[in-house]
Amino acid sequence: MQHHKVLILDFGSQYTQLIARRVRELNIYCEIHPYNHLPTSIDSFQAVILSGSPFSVRSEDAPHPDLSQIRGKKPLLAVCYGAQYLAHFSGGNVSPSNTREYGRAHLSYLKKEEDFFDSIPEGSQVWMSHSDTIKQLPTNGILLASTEDVENAAYRIEGEKTYAIQFHPEVYHSTHGKQLLENFLVKIAKVSQDWTSDSFVEETVAELEKKLGNDKVVLGLSGGVDSTVAAVLLHKAIGKNLHCIFVNNGLLRKNEFENVLNQYEGMGLNVKGVDASKRFLDALAGIDEPEQKRKVIGRVFIEVFDDEAHKIENAKWLAQGTIYPDVIESVSVKGPSATIKSHHNVGGLPDFMKLKVVEPLRMLFKDEVRRVGASMEIDSELLGRHPFPGPGLAIRILGDITAEKVRVLQEVDVIFINGLKEEGLYNDVWQAGAILLPVNSVGVMGDERTYEKVVALRAVESTDGMTADWVHLPYKFLQKISNKIINQVKGVNRVVYDISSKPPATIEWE
Repeated sequence: MQHHKVLILDFGSQYTQLIARRVRELNIYCEIHPYNHLPTSIDSFQAVILSGSPFSVRSEDAPHPDLSQIRGKKPLLAVCYGAQYLAHFSGGNVSPSNTREYGRAHLSYLKKEEDFFDSIPEGSQVWMSHSDTIKQLPTNGILLASTEDVENAAYRIEGEKTYAIQFHPEVYHSTHGKQLLENFLVKIAKVSQDWTSDSFVEETVAELEKKLGNDKVVLGLSGGVDSTVAAVLLHKAIGKNLHCIFVNNGLLRKNEFENVLNQYEGMGLNVKGVDASKRFLDALAGIDEPEQKRKVIGRVFIEVFDDEAHKIENAKWLAQGTIYPDVIESVSVKGPSATIKSHHNVGGLPDFMKLKVVEPLRMLFKDEVRRVGASMEIDSELLGRHPFPGPGLAIRILGDITAEKVRVLQEVDVIFINGLKEEGLYNDVWQAGAILLPVNSVGVMGDERTYEKVVALRAVESTDGMTADWVHLPYKFLQKISNKIINQVKGVNRVVYDISSKPPATIEWE
C-alpha cells in the first residue's frame, strides 16, 4: 500500500522531532530530512513542513533551503524560522523583536472562514520561541492571525497553498496545535490518514518475508521494548529462522536474566541465554571512568555476541532495534556526513562479523513502537517497561565495578522498582533507578556506629528522554522505601532522592 507522505525539513530546531510525532499521531506518515539534504524524489511527498531553527534569517550563516521544487508546487507549512525565511526572502521584512516573544501567548485575531484555523477559537493559547519578528508580510501575503504582541503571527500566500506561523503548534503548550496541523494536512493538503499500527505490522511483515526469504537472522535481545517488538515482527515473518541471543552482562537488575528468558519462552521466540557476567566483570575490574566503562562493555558484548553468532550456521543478517530518533540524530543539519550521535543499538559493530543489517523499526518513534507491540498483543507489562541503559548498572555505580557493589545496587533497585509497582506509581514514571555513590556516611544502627554506602533514588517523567523532570513521589512512599532499603540491604545506611531536571542534569549520573 502506498501511503501519502509528509516531508519535514529540519533547520536544527529542538522541536523538529516533536513536529513529526504530532503528524504521526494524526495517522499520517512523515519523514525528517536536513534542509540541505533533500530526498531524491520530492514528488513522492504530498506536503512539506519547514521546521524552526536556532538561527536568525538575518545572519550570514542562516540556513538557505532550495525550495524550487516545493514552493507553489506542494502544500507548504512554514513554522517559526520557516515563516520568517519566507517573509525575509520574498519581499517582506524581518527585524529583531521589540518585545520578548518567548513562551505562552494567545490568538487575539483570527481571519474569518479560513480552513487553516477551522475549529480553533480566538484566545487559543500558542507557544512562541523567537527573537526576530515579521514586521512586513511577503509579497501576496494575507494576514491570518495575530497575538497581542505579534501582529503577523500567521499568514498565507495568495495563489499558493503556502501557510506560515510564528508559533510552534507541535508543543503541548499550543492548545489547538494538533488541530491546526490536521487542518493543514487533511483539509488543505488532502493527505490520507492511513498510517496505523495494524497497517505497519501487515506491511512490514510482508516486506521482511520478501527481503529475508529463508535466510537466518541473528538478533541481540536486551529485554527492552525495542528489541522485543523487533523480534516479534521478525518472528511473524521468518519464524524459527530468527535466532535471538540474550546476554547476561552481570549488570542487569536482580533476577532479570531468568525472568526475561521465561517471558520470551512464553512468547514462542527462539531465544538462547548466555551468562557472560564473569567475563564482563573481569574486563571492568579497576575501571572507574564512565566512557571507558561503556567502551569495555561494548567491546566485550561484541566478542560474546560474535562467539554465539558463529555457532548459528549460515546466519546472513543481524537484526537491530534501531528506532527513528537514532536515524534522525545520525545525520546533522550542518551536513549529511556530520554525526551527532551514533546508533546506540549498533555499538561499533566490527566488519569481521560480515552480517547484513535489518532494522524493522527504523522509521518508528518510541511511542509508536509500543503501539505496534500492543497491536501484536505483546504483554502490556513488557511494553510498559521503563527504559534501562545499555551498559546496565555499570553507569549507576559511580566509580569502579565489583561483584559486591553490583549485589548491593541490585538489592536497592529491586526494592525501589517493586515499591513503585506495589503503590501504583510505576506507570506514572518514565524511568526510575538507584545510583550507588562512591561516598560513605556515618550512621547509627542498634546503638552502633556504621560507616556505609549512600544510594540516590532517581525517578523522572518524560516523553522521549530528550528532556525530563523529576517526579514528585509522595513523601510517605519515599520514607517507606528508604526505611526498607536501609533495614534490608547490608552496606547501605543513607538514602537520598535526586530532584534534578534534564537539562541541566542528565537522567543517568554517568
